[in-house]
Amino acid sequence: MQTITPPSSQGRSYRYYDLIVAAFVCILLCSNLIGAGKAAQVELPILGTVVFGAGVLFFPISYFFGDIMTEVYGYAHDRRAVWCGFAAMLFAALMSQVVIHLPPAPGEYNTQLQEGLVSVFGNTWRIVAGSIVAFCCGSFTNSFVLAKMKVLTNGKHLWARTIGSTACGELVDSSLFYMLAFYGIWPLEQVIAVAVSQYFLKTGWEVLATPLTYRVVNFLKRKENEDYYDRNTNFSPFKLKV
Repeated sequence: MQTITPPSSQGRSYRYYDLIVAAFVCILLCSNLIGAGKAAQVELPILGTVVFGAGVLFFPISYFFGDIMTEVYGYAHDRRAVWCGFAAMLFAALMSQVVIHLPPAPGEYNTQLQEGLVSVFGNTWRIVAGSIVAFCCGSFTNSFVLAKMKVLTNGKHLWARTIGSTACGELVDSSLFYMLAFYGIWPLEQVIAVAVSQYFLKTGWEVLATPLTYRVVNFLKRKENEDYYDRNTNFSPFKLKV
């Protein structure tokens, strides 16, 4: 029996929320520091050559967690998780620049290592800046749409809410991120191609993940005794209070 929780319950503690936030932050860091800087390509039947950012291996999972947090705990809890992720990204970007600018020790190995670090992490500040703007807009769009659709559908058709909200959020995110992070670094045609392919890949991933989303959401609702409806929520993204 799912419980519709009144707004006053937002101050309660949960068994799994902190673990989900930790996983969300880890995925967000991986998507931006490991995968986002590489453009890869694969040959697919019918579609031919598809160019995509390697961050697609990680990034859709962050939307998966965002959908779960909004569906179970409400928009405010997802908003707090997003700001936790941004804080972690800013710290990682700052420390990467500190490490890059430390003088390397003498020796051929350290010289080559320094060149590799500059190549991999030298653009981190721009990736993080682009990601903050794009993911902030995209993630809050995703969470807002899902929360509003839940109220409008009275909690029915979870698949429509997760896919619909992801399609909206990813459209905003993909439109912004690659232009902000890689315009002038990659050829413009490649920026557009990767952004378009990323949008369809990420949205398609959400469709494929729908059965898993149902299982996780139902598990958490049962264990947490929570099924939050954002009927009186302040949807401003600039709040941390839940």
